[in-house]
Amino acid sequence: MTQDTPTPPPAPAAPDETPTGESIRLRLQRDSDDDDSASSASPAAKAGGRIRALWRRFWAKRWFRRLSYVGGAGLAVLLIGVLLIARNLPDAKSLIAYQPPLPTIVRDVVGEPIHSYARERRVQLEYGEFPKPLINAYLSAEDKTFFSHGGVDYPGFFGAIIDYVTKFGSGKRARGGSTITQQVAKNILLNDDYSIMRKLREMVLAYRIENVLTKEQILSLYLNEIPLGRQSFGVQAAARAYFNKDIADLQLHEMAFLAILPKAPERYGRAQNEAAAIERRNWVLGEMETNGFITVAQRDAARAMPLGLVAQGGDQFKNAGGYFMEEVRRQLIDQFGEEAKDGKNSVYAGGLWVRTSYNDAMQQSMQRALRNGLLRYSSGRGWTGPVGTIKPGGDFAAKLASSFISIDYSNWRVAAVLSKSGGAAKIGFVDGKTGTLAAGNAALGTAQGGTAFNALKEGDVILVSPIGGTQYQLRSIPGISGGMIAENTHSGRIYAMQGGFDAALQKFNRATQAQRQPGSTIKPFVYATALDNGMTPASIIVDAPFCVYQSASLGQKCFTNSGGGAAGPQTMRWGLEQSRNLMTIRTANQVGMKKVSDTIRRMEIGDYPPYLAFALGAGETTVAKLTNAYAMLVNHGRRLEPRLIDYVQDRNGKVIFPKAWKACDGCNMDDWDGKAMPRFAPDGEQ
Repeated sequence: MTQDTPTPPPAPAAPDETPTGESIRLRLQRDSDDDDSASSASPAAKAGGRIRALWRRFWAKRWFRRLSYVGGAGLAVLLIGVLLIARNLPDAKSLIAYQPPLPTIVRDVVGEPIHSYARERRVQLEYGEFPKPLINAYLSAEDKTFFSHGGVDYPGFFGAIIDYVTKFGSGKRARGGSTITQQVAKNILLNDDYSIMRKLREMVLAYRIENVLTKEQILSLYLNEIPLGRQSFGVQAAARAYFNKDIADLQLHEMAFLAILPKAPERYGRAQNEAAAIERRNWVLGEMETNGFITVAQRDAARAMPLGLVAQGGDQFKNAGGYFMEEVRRQLIDQFGEEAKDGKNSVYAGGLWVRTSYNDAMQQSMQRALRNGLLRYSSGRGWTGPVGTIKPGGDFAAKLASSFISIDYSNWRVAAVLSKSGGAAKIGFVDGKTGTLAAGNAALGTAQGGTAFNALKEGDVILVSPIGGTQYQLRSIPGISGGMIAENTHSGRIYAMQGGFDAALQKFNRATQAQRQPGSTIKPFVYATALDNGMTPASIIVDAPFCVYQSASLGQKCFTNSGGGAAGPQTMRWGLEQSRNLMTIRTANQVGMKKVSDTIRRMEIGDYPPYLAFALGAGETTVAKLTNAYAMLVNHGRRLEPRLIDYVQDRNGKVIFPKAWKACDGCNMDDWDGKAMPRFAPDGEQ
């Protein structure tokens, strides 16, 4: 018996394996719709789709995800680093209104610049005042792509990094790689710290500076502020320091020399490094030719020139009037402060322009008269000793220069005693030259010269004058001194002031600082008091001994004339003319000594107690006070304020002193308008 095998039920067909006609039509319709959508999409959408697909494909790979995490972390670290570097950076916009520290310039009575107060050499110029060859020299030496980069020169920067790495730990300083913009950021807004952080901060600031200033403004800041040695900042000050010229008068090789100074100003400016300076200067000239700024012929001609540096360049001012200008400086410091921290109009940073009453011709005459008088008085009285000392040995010229001892009289010079041998001494000068000082000295006399020579010691700083060749004779500063002032008796303006033999040697101003007894020069104020109290020039005063009972212990004080003698009854006028002590004392006693003291006080001579001795000048006062008091007598008894300063302008030309200053509009008319001449009302308290 056979058993039939059951037939299994049919398996259901797969949906896609045997599609029906309807399903085929739906798929075709869907594909057609997709094609229409894809064809209508924008190119950006297509690209975005491809990028997303590519991202999904790579993101599925483990190595790509890890790399993405590392890259993201690196970007985060970089962002944090940038934030840390940029934190607390100075505002680059401050450079728009930046005002560099500038010296104070003093003008004389006719408006000519004659003196400056400066601890640094600085002169501010506009961009148009810089010669084009000078600009090209600095671009060639420092930043030839300045006008094309955005603040940082990347090839130069990466080269500096490589140089830094190779020199790390060697103690050598890597080359900078800084652009001119970065140097502006360093010099004005940052500092000169040698660190990677400072360099990175410098780069950030350079970008910011480029966004707020034009290239010309940046270059002007650079050329005005770059430190170039010899206490000079900026190219104009350096031109004066190294060549004693203005930049407009420099030759090509001199401009190229100035362009090498930013790298090492203290090195290239020294005579012992002349060969290195010439080599570097010639390199700059070669770069200028390569950059198309000069021709080959100009390059070769400039390379053939010597450096031509002056030993110690000056400025365009005579810097005359020692005691006068020192008194002006004191008054300005009292009014405006000394340093930048004291205010925007400080003496050594505010860039003030000061108009004074200084008259150079009168000052020179006064200085000459006082000196000659002091020398006549002290002649034959012996040597007064050295004017200073330095430590023997070493670089005597540098030590002598750092002593700041100088003399401005005739052909006298400051010298240091280097050695003594037999009857001669070897002496040295600030310029490094030497000479011989003999024991016998025509200036002091043979005997005195020999005594003075024996007193000389190595290291003494002395004054000498030449007598021929390298032979010098010893000179002596008078042991006494004095003061003089010339004042306008109607305005109080002081035209000249001399407070000693030489301001460079004797800083103490005996015209304004020395308290001295006026002696008989006080007598006119005694008689002025008498005139104010009813007496006349014809009033009779007895010229005879005058005694005052002081007390039981002191007894009587009797006054006599200088040299003795008595003339009996005389007119007040005669007593003043002859400066008779007895007549002056009687006048003061008759009027009342308190009234005399009040007059002396009102005339600002001094504040003295009412004792008769003060009527003969026993009190103390200064040359300046007494001179002004005499000027007030000439001014019909009206008060005068003695002044050296007419007015002060800030760096922008605004008058800031005196407070009530007003411009005299119409004071300089071209033609007479037919009206009466203006008359100023009397000024000052009667």
